[in-house]
Parts: sequence; C-alpha cells; structure tokens
Amino acid sequence: MSNSVVIPFEHQQSAHCETGVLSNLMRFHGMRVSEPMAFGIGSGLFYSHMPFIKLNGIPVTSYRILPGHIFKRFSRNMGVEMRRIKFRDPREAMDELDRTLDKGLPAGMLTSVFYLPYLPKAFRFHFNGHNIVVFGREGDEYLVSDPVMETPARIHRTALMRARFAKGMPDIKGRMYYPVRVPGDADTAAAAIKGLRRTARDMVNTPISMFGAKGIPYLAGKLRNYERKLGEKDARLALGNLIRMQEEIGTGGAGFRFMFAAFLQEAATLTGKPALREHALTMTRIGDAWRDFAFDAGRVCKARATADITYDTLADKLVAIGRQETALFKELARIPKA
Repeated sequence: MSNSVVIPFEHQQSAHCETGVLSNLMRFHGMRVSEPMAFGIGSGLFYSHMPFIKLNGIPVTSYRILPGHIFKRFSRNMGVEMRRIKFRDPREAMDELDRTLDKGLPAGMLTSVFYLPYLPKAFRFHFNGHNIVVFGREGDEYLVSDPVMETPARIHRTALMRARFAKGMPDIKGRMYYPVRVPGDADTAAAAIKGLRRTARDMVNTPISMFGAKGIPYLAGKLRNYERKLGEKDARLALGNLIRMQEEIGTGGAGFRFMFAAFLQEAATLTGKPALREHALTMTRIGDAWRDFAFDAGRVCKARATADITYDTLADKLVAIGRQETALFKELARIPKA
C-alpha cells in the first residue's frame, strides 16, 4: 500500500450532502447527472411530522425521505450497482477505505457532523448522517469532498475514524459505499418520470395523516395549540426548532421544494413534457410560501411579530401550503410514463 494516493475527483459544492455526493460520484464514473436530477430520480421529496420521534424533546418534522433512500431509489431506477459496507472495528473500516482508494475508487461514507474539524464550528452539531467522499490519502491525512464546502478539505486519520464511529442515533458503524457498476446506456428520461411519479404517489397516497401532503395541515392543527399546551416560552422553543428543521438542517422545507422545481424544469426538456415547466413554477411558488412561513415564525420566536402574526395565522399558512402541495402532486401523479 502506497502512503499517498490522489484520485482525480471533481469536487462540486452542493445544496445537500446525499444528493451532492450522489451527483459527484456518478460524474466520476461517467454518468453526468445534476444534483436536482439525482434528487428527483431518487424520489427525495417528502413531508412528515412525527410526534412519536423527538429531538431534544420536540417532535421531528422532515421534508424529505429517510436518509439513504435517495441512493437506493436512484440506483434502482438508473441500474447502478452500489457496494455498501458497515463495520464493527474502526481500524478495519479504515483499512478497507485504504484498499478502496488504492484501487482508484473514491468512497462515499456517513459521518458525524460534530467530529469533522474542517467544518466551521457554527456548522457542527450532533448529527450522524452526513455524507462525504474521500478521494485520496497523503500520509495520515485524507482528502475529502464535502458537499457543503466550497473546496476540498483534509482530515487526519484519527479524526475521520472518530467521525465514522460517533455514538448516537443512527449508529452509522463506519458505513462506506461506492459504485461497482454504472451503466453507460441508462434511460435518464424514463428514470426521471419514474422518480417523479413515485414522489407524487407518496405525497398524496400515504394513508397516515402525519405523512405526505396531508401531514402539513396535521402540523397546522398542532401549531394552533402550542401556546395553550406548552406556555409562551416553550411554544417559542418548539416553533424555533420547527424553523431550524425547515431551514437549517439539510436544505429543509423550502430548499428541497426549490431543488424539486429545478428537477421538474430539467425533466421537462429531458422528457419532452413541457407541462412540467408550469409545474416547476408552481413548486417554486410553494417554496416561496414555505420561506414566508419561516420568516413570520421567526418573528414570533423573537417576540418581534406584529399583532396580525399569531400561531393561528401561521397555522393558516401551513393549511394553504398543504392544499397547494396536494393539488400539485395530484397533477404530477397523472403524468404519463415515459
């Protein structure tokens, strides 16, 4: 094993770690797909408000499917074969990484954001689901393509080992992955329609009230009772956490909607279905509505809201967004197969 190996990997900064790593890895293997296209083919957009799962005692709200599922759905739709490995022993995990790099293959992996020293301190929090690509080794340092960074970074072997085996949920166990077969003749247009239709079905047909588009008015009903049930201080804390999950973790509610709009715009040209451009504009307006909600909610949290901005008016905004998303995804569910 050489003490130094640098793979010619093209780093591109991205909006979200999973889709960014996916797009960058595919590009290395000759399949050029944009980050929005990877997101759409992987049916990444979703919504859920889950009172039974709590972060710091506050129910979790999510604007995307479960971590890792974009990879799985994209790979299935595009015929990509991925090798996924998890480990019990940190040294074994690092040895396998070294062997993979020596084969000339960049490796994606899950890490804890908190233990990545190259990230600014403001970006670090306990989240064991951050995707990065390691594409080289120089002595005891590894070369990292982290989608949130403008340029590649370096990390010491000990620090990378710690980030790959951070305790907590989920238990990432040094998980590593890389493509072993990337077809050169994948039908991207057909995969885009398949991913789009899956997203639409999930958003309008998931039967449980807290999932899909119907989960948005479900949260609105909870929001109306925040002050009465939690008191003024805790209501603001809960609302602040809701905004954080929407706008700061990953690309959040509005960000994922804008990314999906970009996917629809690109898919319109790729598939020859110009109606998707109008749907892209609608999705962009929905993203704007999510941002407007976050802005007003932030004013409530900081006690800077005018008298006409209340928990009830915030809930009304969510109900309106829920209606818009329901109508849009019902339309998208009717898009013919490629």
